[in-house]
Amino acid sequence: METNGLGPKGFPELKNDTFLRAAWGEETDYTPVWCMRQAGRYLPEFRETRAAQDFFSTCRSPEACCELTLQPLRRFPLDAAIIFSDILVVPQALGMEVTMVPGKGPSFPEPIREEQDLERLRDPATVASELGYVFQAITLTRQRLAGRVPLIGFAGAPWTLMTYMIEGGGSSTMSQAKRWLYQRPQASHQLLQILTDALVPYLVGQVAAGAQALQLFESHAGHLGPQLFNKFALPYIRDVAKQVKARLQEAGLAPVPMIIFAKDGHFALEELAQAGYEVVGLDWTVDPKKARERVGKTVTLQGNLDPCALYAPKEEIGQLVQQMLDGFGPQRYIANLGHGLYPDMDPEHVGAFVDAVHRHSRLLRQN
Repeated sequence: METNGLGPKGFPELKNDTFLRAAWGEETDYTPVWCMRQAGRYLPEFRETRAAQDFFSTCRSPEACCELTLQPLRRFPLDAAIIFSDILVVPQALGMEVTMVPGKGPSFPEPIREEQDLERLRDPATVASELGYVFQAITLTRQRLAGRVPLIGFAGAPWTLMTYMIEGGGSSTMSQAKRWLYQRPQASHQLLQILTDALVPYLVGQVAAGAQALQLFESHAGHLGPQLFNKFALPYIRDVAKQVKARLQEAGLAPVPMIIFAKDGHFALEELAQAGYEVVGLDWTVDPKKARERVGKTVTLQGNLDPCALYAPKEEIGQLVQQMLDGFGPQRYIANLGHGLYPDMDPEHVGAFVDAVHRHSRLLRQN
């Protein structure tokens, strides 16, 4: 029973549940919207907060993560917050060193090269205890949100994490990681299983800490064709959803909607729609109308404006949003970009995007 304006575990009662209702497939008065990387370098206040310490030190500071998560909500009427963190905290918790090199991105000084390197990894069962700082950031942020909008937790999917751990950073081809899939299929499955075993308690821990939805980022899906994806990515994506849901139930925690975002994974859209997630995120290479035809009304779709569309004049952003919303239709839909915001984007154009979604989606429902 919720009393005194407090929800479960003493969290403030949620005032705007539009995002959650859309995720669960319920009817909404307008289309909810949030942006991947909404807490990002395009905001001057973000750059100011981040200037004092290196990237992963920021990730380990609950106070800093909370502040960065809340910044975009002070500017824009977004319908969800997403905790400021990084997918690579999981390889770190497994014992790998990861640094963020300014202008270059993540770097692993000692990537996984041989099968015996897997022995260096910590027991995946200990990962959640290593990531207490993420849980603290989620709880603090949930309190400070004061029920304004729901808070999303997230993690990287097994294949995407594997690519970083083997490549030692970003890569345009992922050839080292894919070489493993062809030359060391058994060891690849072993690593993907270790990552799955680490991710499940980590995601459950995020919900226990206060996350009200979860997104799994399969950012490097596009480097796999249908065959490799079905063999080395999809089974683990499915397994994460299945196990997280079962563990939440076992722990007596309420279910939360789960989102799968497999960038450039349009070849597996039907499979992703049946992988156990309530929401399927799309990048901008997928036509909204065709995506809806392919998955039907069984799942909620999320996306998918080209982030670069935000470089356009505000009036044109409004027109592009209108086309996108017309394609997706008014229900079972969450508006977003097809990828994260870029550092050189104008915050006013982000605001124009958010406002256009709210305005046009209300008009759509009147017609």
